[in-house]
Formats: sequence, structure tokens, C-alpha cells
Amino acid sequence: MSTGTVEGLERELSAARRNVFLLTFAQALLASAGPIVFSVGGLAGYNLLGQDKSLATAPLTGFNIGVALGAVLVAIAARMLGRTYGFVVGALVGAGGGLLAAIALLRGDFWLFALGFVLVGISSGFAQKIRFAAADASPSFYKPRAISWILAGGVISAVLGPQVVILTKDLFEPVLFAGAFVALVPLCGAAIVLFLFLRLPDHKAAGAATGQAVRPLREIVLTQRFLTGMVCGISSYALMTFMMTGAPLAMVIGCGFSPELATLGIQWHVLAMFAPSFVTGMLIQRFGTEKVVAAGLVILMACAGIAHMGIALWNFWGALILLGIGWNFGFIGATAIVASSYRPHEADKVQGFHDIILFGAVALASFSSGKVFNAYGWQTINLVFWPITGVSLVLVILLLLRSRRAAA
Repeated sequence: MSTGTVEGLERELSAARRNVFLLTFAQALLASAGPIVFSVGGLAGYNLLGQDKSLATAPLTGFNIGVALGAVLVAIAARMLGRTYGFVVGALVGAGGGLLAAIALLRGDFWLFALGFVLVGISSGFAQKIRFAAADASPSFYKPRAISWILAGGVISAVLGPQVVILTKDLFEPVLFAGAFVALVPLCGAAIVLFLFLRLPDHKAAGAATGQAVRPLREIVLTQRFLTGMVCGISSYALMTFMMTGAPLAMVIGCGFSPELATLGIQWHVLAMFAPSFVTGMLIQRFGTEKVVAAGLVILMACAGIAHMGIALWNFWGALILLGIGWNFGFIGATAIVASSYRPHEADKVQGFHDIILFGAVALASFSSGKVFNAYGWQTINLVFWPITGVSLVLVILLLLRSRRAAA
């Protein structure tokens, strides 16, 4: 390798690390909206309703719908404005949604509150693109580690979001929680400042310079690599959401544990989701993407096994911790597989298609978890894991065998 090539690679890696650093903290700030929304959204909605409380979680459903919409809108914004200013627009939408939710609480308007949650969800959908932006701005060998660092920012979000709620929920007494949503404004504003220092490469110009044609979306999404990455990503994320949503119901309503014990279990779960990100990228570089995804799927199987063994406290907590680790390995690895399935100038449309399917499935999993628990019980939630992880594991093994044949 020539000296000029080495120096060029070092410059590219240095620029990638700088972008990943900025994107990690911007992601951490924007992702704090999730813990805020899920910590108080149901309670606030409950307080806004009259005698019929059955729609109390409708704003949370609106948030999940917004995430799916944001996955499409971010591709349009990136194409029109570029990725940097597309992220800025997403952060502005999040700030507006937070203000609208706070105003709705002050006015006692339930449906306006739900609309605010949709806007916050759209902003979160924009933020989901950040992991791809970090990967696309990095050399191929650094992509898995870049994605890992972005998701590692979730550790900050897991701490920051609940602390924001604790510190601000009483700011507008006697109206509870309005201050928590007003706090989204400075969080989104700080993320915008970080976005303005980004120097993301223009992949469209690079693609035009190389003369590479943009393949039809159908051709890309039907490749074995893309399909495997998308199926494994959906399986990891949807199953995680499915069990995480149902576990507190099973612990408190089904088994009589206190809400504090259920909350503590979810806290351990969230830490298990993001803490491994500090090493997941290195594991991918050491063992390969497919093997790390396979390990994540096996861990999800173990999670279902522990949950199925009994309903003691250790069964719930152990399953939730393994659920977080399995999600981390499976989702980061699957994202890396998807990111390697397209050319840089094809990124926007492929990522938009991927995320609308992904977060549509996640919203469906969140919505159906409570219904499955009420109709069939906790054990049925655990049984769902086996066929889904089994199919995903077969797809990963087939992709690994194909990669080995190609290398040989």
C-alpha cells in the first residue's frame, strides 16, 4: 500500500471518528425523548381522559406511528436538503412536538396531546437514520464500530431521559408532566448545534463520479444480504419490544410484584440493551457480522427459555437482561449487514424502505403485546420467540455459508 493511500485512509478514518463522536451525542440527546415519552405518556393520557380510560395509551401508539412516518420523511428531507439539514429538520419537529404536548396538557386536550406525540415520534424516526449516517460516512472496516458507538449513546439516553422527568415534571404545577415535554426543546436545540458541525460526505456526487448507476429498489431489497439483515433486524427489535411491553404487565398484574420491582427490571433491561455497544463493534471485527447476529439470536432463545421456566423474580429479570443483550448483538449486526448491501448513493431510498418496515413491525409488536398477554398469558409471549428466532438463525447461517464460499 502506497504512502498516499495510507495517508488518505488515515484522513478518512479521522473524519469518520469526528462525525461518529458528534452523531453519538446528538443521538443520545434526541433518543432521550423515548424514555420521557414512555415514562409519563400513559399516565398523562390517563389523567386527561374522563371516565373511559381505555385510550390512555393511544398517545404512545401515536408515537410509534410517528417513528414509522419519520423513517420515510427523513429520506425525503435528506434528498432535498442533505443529511445534515435533514437531521436539523427532524430535531425541530421534535422540539415542536414537545411544546405541543405541553400545551395540550395545560389545556387538558387529549387528542392534541396525542398529536404532539406523533410529532415527537417523527423526530425519533429521523434520529433512527443517524446509525446509517455514521456507517455510510466510515470506511468499510469501521462501519460496525461506528454503529456500535451510535447505539452506545443509548446509555446516556437511558439515564438522561428519566432524570429530565424527575427534575421537570412539577414545573407547571398543578399540571403534572408538562415541564418534561418543554424540556425536549433544549435537548433538541443542543442536538441541532452538534449537527451543524458535521462534515458528511456527498455520496450522490461520489456515485456520479464513479459512473455507477442507481439500481432499482426492488433489485436491492431482493438480494440475500439485504433480506437477511432486514429479517434479523426486525426479529431482534420486534421481539424485544414484544416482551419488554408485556413483562411489566406479567410481573405486576399477573404475578403480584410491585411496580418498583417491575421498573427496576426494565432499567436493567435498558442498560443491557446499550452497554454492550462499547464492545459489539470489536466483536464484529473479530468474529464477523454473521456470527455476532447468530449469537444475538441464540441469546434471545435463551431469554425465552429462562422466562418459560417459571415466574419467580429472577426469571423475569434474567430474561429481561438477556433480552437486552440479544437485541444489541442482533440489531447492531443486522444493521451492519443492511449497510453493506447497497452502494453509498443508493442509501436514502434503501434505508427509508428498511426503516418503515422495521418500525411498522415494532409498532405492531408493541400494540399486540398487551392483547396477547390478556388473551393467552405470559407463556404465549415467550413461545412466540422460538419460530421467529429459528427462521432468522437459518437465514444467517445460509448467508455465512455463502460468504465463505465466495471467499474460497
